[in-house]
Parts: sequence; structure tokens; C-alpha cells
Amino acid sequence: MKILVTGGTGYIGSHTVVELQEKGYEVVIVDNLSNSSIEVLDNIAKITGKRPQFEQFDLTEQKRTAEFFAANSDIEAIIHFAAFKAVGESVEKPLMYYRNNLISLMNILQGMIDNRVKNIVFSSSCTVYGQPEKLPVSESSPIQKAWSPYGNTKQMSEEIIQFTSDVNDLQAILLRYFNPIGAHESALIGELPIGVPNCLMPYITQTAIGIREFLRVWGDDYPTPDGTAIRDYIHVVDLAKAHVIAIERMIEKRSNKKVEIFNLGTGNGFSVMEVIKSFERASGVKLNYQIMERRSGDVVEVWSDTEYANKELGWKAEKPLDEMTLSAWKWEEALAKKRD
Repeated sequence: MKILVTGGTGYIGSHTVVELQEKGYEVVIVDNLSNSSIEVLDNIAKITGKRPQFEQFDLTEQKRTAEFFAANSDIEAIIHFAAFKAVGESVEKPLMYYRNNLISLMNILQGMIDNRVKNIVFSSSCTVYGQPEKLPVSESSPIQKAWSPYGNTKQMSEEIIQFTSDVNDLQAILLRYFNPIGAHESALIGELPIGVPNCLMPYITQTAIGIREFLRVWGDDYPTPDGTAIRDYIHVVDLAKAHVIAIERMIEKRSNKKVEIFNLGTGNGFSVMEVIKSFERASGVKLNYQIMERRSGDVVEVWSDTEYANKELGWKAEKPLDEMTLSAWKWEEALAKKRD
């Protein structure tokens, strides 16, 4: 059974490809390598014993995307990761985010319709909730005004999928992630941002290894217990496993709903300072950090209500925070050895 994974050489995508292949699925990856490396394919092969099929092109190219679907008519389902994802960058370059994230999705949906591919798992985000009025956030929580163009593209993408599925033979599961961190236990794949990291965990590990002079903490004056922003951090492997379950749910027709939505988190909120302390505790490395002004687009705090995903999807995040931060550090150490 062939599964298309867009953005499959990226951080979450590569971990999901590993989980799919270990379950026996055939995987084809489409990625333009704008924020990932071709070497990831070799490392997936080292973990699973199989190198996934790979095609390099940009999914915003309508003709090329249509040609790909026509040549791969045996695809059973799609997991769509390929999107720009940095909140801060989206504030600075909004048109880049709208163009990439929305056009690529529309081209994929058109390819599905034209070639009778019925199932899609969409990589959404807790940013669709904006700054929630009530915590924790459940799937029924109201969608607030987006705080960033990135969050707005996820809101709009969900609406595009909803309306498209209404009038086509499409089934979709929208997975609203909270904050994925960590790396595979093999330390062969992990988060590898190109340039200066926009996410907290790789910034922490790059600072600890000496690539960055210091860690920037964006604001310590939030109305939280220690003044830093609070998020729900989830291990990337736990997150990847949820995608396999979602694929199986659609293929085995366990639900008669055309579109389903699930929050993927741990149900626990940790502040930036708590993550820093966890990393120092797990790694034994003291971090050099500096407090900066708040970053535009960041909400104060958000964490998930996981009850619906736990019961209905049959999935639960398992790894505690110290294990998450330690796995990220082992990945950074492995990268350092490779550079040496």
C-alpha cells in the first residue's frame, strides 16, 4: 500500500516515514529540500532497511504536481507536511507563507480529485486556536483570530479541505499539533533547520554545542508563573505514530465522518524556562541565555486537552519532557561528531 508523504525529508516527515515503513507501508516522498537534506533518505534506510522512493520538486508547481499524480495512480493516502512553518518568519514574509502553504495544498487536492485518491492526513497546528480564551484547548474550542500569517494559513487550509471534501469523495483527518521536539532514538534523524533556528529546541541544542553564542528567550514578562511563554511539547516519535494511526483509521473506514479533527499534545504546559531547566538536567550542560523583547506573533500560553484523541483515535503521547530534551541533545551530539 503506497502512501505519499509530502515534506517527507523534513523533521516530522522523516520520523513519520520511518514509522510507516516499519509498519510495512510503501512510501513515496515529495520534497523540494528547501528546509531539509537529501542525506535524510540514507538515514531512513539505515533505520528501516529500506530507502523510500523520492522525487524532488515544488508542490506549488501545478503542472509538475499533476504529472506526479498521473504517474502514481496507486497512491492510497497522503500525509501532507510540506509547508513553511516558522511563526516569526511568517510575520516578516507573509506573502511567501500564503503562496507556498495554500497553493501547494490546492495542487495536492486537485491531484487527489483527478486521480481518485480519497484519503489525506493534514499537518495542522494549535496556532489555529490563536490565544485561547480557555485552557486546555479541546477540538471544540473556538477558532480565534490568528496571531501570525503561519497560523492563518493553517486556518485557511483546514477550511479549504473542509469545503473541498464536502463536494468530492475525499476523507480527511486534520491533526492539530502542539510543539514537537526531540529526535529518533537512533540519533540518525532529528530536527535540522537551515540557518538560524526559529524553534526553541534546536536553538537550545545549538547553543549548548557551541554553534550559537547564546539562546534568545523571547520575553520574560508574560502573565505566566515565571514570565516566559508556555507551550505543550510533544516528542516527535509520539507525533509520528499518530499519523500512522490516522492513515489506518481512514483506510479501514473506522469512521463515517468525512473530516475529523484531533489535537496532538501531552496535555501539559511547560514554560520556556522549564524546558531550559529540563535540558540542563538531562544533558548536564549549562545554557547561556539572554532575555529579549517579546517576538511578534507568539501567543502567551497554550496546551491541549488530549481526551478526544486518546479515546477516539486510540493514541496517547508517552515520552516525558526530560526524555524529549535528552533525545534532542543526543541528536545534536551526533551531528557534531559528523562535522568533526
